[in-house]
Amino acid sequence: MDKTTTAVGDNSKPKEQFVHSVFESIAGKYDLMNDILSFRRHKAWRKFTMKKMGMKRGDSAVDLCCGTCDWSIALAEASQTGNVIGLDFSAGMLEVGRRKVEERKLQDRISLVQGNAMELPFEDNAFDYATIGFGLRNVPDLVQVLNEMKRVVKPGGMVVCLELSKPMKQPFKGIYFFYFQRVLPLLGKLFAKRYEQYKWLPESLALFPDREQLAAIFRETGLQKVESFPLTGGIAALHIGLKENGNV
Repeated sequence: MDKTTTAVGDNSKPKEQFVHSVFESIAGKYDLMNDILSFRRHKAWRKFTMKKMGMKRGDSAVDLCCGTCDWSIALAEASQTGNVIGLDFSAGMLEVGRRKVEERKLQDRISLVQGNAMELPFEDNAFDYATIGFGLRNVPDLVQVLNEMKRVVKPGGMVVCLELSKPMKQPFKGIYFFYFQRVLPLLGKLFAKRYEQYKWLPESLALFPDREQLAAIFRETGLQKVESFPLTGGIAALHIGLKENGNV
């Protein structure tokens, strides 16, 4: 696998430009803020997800919106010998991720690509898994991204999304939205010296489908055997779908 970071594609839409500027500005504090954002549960969510995925030795994967590469690294370690590509449009995030990959001496099996999740620079039927963690709510067209993920996995391959979600039951729903909308931006200002960027995050979730709606979108894209799992009272959710054998 190529050990360098390759730039692919051009983000030209206003939302893409704004999201890009957000993640470029918070790259150095992203891991810390993930702990704050998820109540330090994101590692447990990823562990649960990996168990549900059931990767086998030699399986390949592409990890979209890979950020600082925690999931890309988990995929490579689970696969043991398979190749993993981490794709993100933020050079700053990829630079942090590259250092992690090198620390774990996985650069021979993890390639990092700077690119657009809406237009993946990969051939059809190329991977056993396509994953996206905490990135689907940030793209301009989530259906387009899911279609791209389905396109690049092999027949029978798995499309996996781990994302923040919306608790549906009170009183937890009210408590969580108060935290997410009012407290989180202040924590972003305190720890990452960024207020507007973290004020935008709850706005991105407000427009995002809830767990059942996203499961329905998975099915509408043609994915089969769709499953969804609420995590930590529904503040996050895991969605899994399979590409039908014979699909291109």
